[in-house]
Amino acid sequence: MDFDGVFAGGGIKAIAFIGALEAMEKKGASFKRLAGTSAGGIFSSLIKAGYTSQEILEEINKVNFPMLLDPKPSILPFAFMKWLKLYKTLGLYKGVELEHWIADLLAKKGISTFGDLEPGSLRLIASDITKGRLAVLPDDLPQYGMVPEKFSIARAVRMSSSLPYFFEPIRIYDGKGQPSIFVDGGVLSNFPIWLFMKKKAMRLDRPVIGFNLKPDLDKMPPNRITNAVDMFTSLFKTMRTAHDMRYISEEHAKNIVFIPVDNVSTIDFELKDEEKAELIKIGREKTESFFKTWY
Repeated sequence: MDFDGVFAGGGIKAIAFIGALEAMEKKGASFKRLAGTSAGGIFSSLIKAGYTSQEILEEINKVNFPMLLDPKPSILPFAFMKWLKLYKTLGLYKGVELEHWIADLLAKKGISTFGDLEPGSLRLIASDITKGRLAVLPDDLPQYGMVPEKFSIARAVRMSSSLPYFFEPIRIYDGKGQPSIFVDGGVLSNFPIWLFMKKKAMRLDRPVIGFNLKPDLDKMPPNRITNAVDMFTSLFKTMRTAHDMRYISEEHAKNIVFIPVDNVSTIDFELKDEEKAELIKIGREKTESFFKTWY
């Protein structure tokens, strides 16, 4: 059975999507169109390129995640260098190695640019903080003087995954030499199921299934705000989720696999093998449970 799929952002927690994909494969499901933000964009890209859950697991097990952070030795005190770098480059890590890793994985399947895929079959979310707007890639690239068919998917994934202050933002220059700075798409839309919820898109004779790294709607606790730090955290969380929550109505929620993995840090790049296995197990079990009641 064919589906359209949407994968939420969540950093390293997105390893749970391997289990979800495994459960989908056992159901004989395949994805025609995919959309994602940040880590969800990574998985969407790999799945669209033809990777199976087992192949993604093998690649995840081979990679040394800390090396994707572009570590560089320094004779100066680490704390000083860390904050100096953050001030000058707007991010602790470049993200270059992450982009190269994605590009290499896609190349193994003969994929490089959006032109190598069926038009409209992959869409990624990034945040243009220069113009103050959400960008859908590759749809919005012509606005920046870019040809979508020639644009690197790995670069688009990096744009979607540039977590503010963690990875350096990406600068794209238009035909007039004017730069736009892009950060993680999750800042504006961490779960872009709205891409497939428009009336025109819903006319397709194909269901949309979303995969969200959150508990069910009725199990999500309210934000607890007792001080300024709590308030800032709640503001950022609201900024990331409020737009998407408008589209997760009770009607649409029945088409979403909720995978509760809040006990794992988004940037814990040193997860142990047993922790990875547990994430995959949760993703698989939640997806299997979802299909027992889905119709």
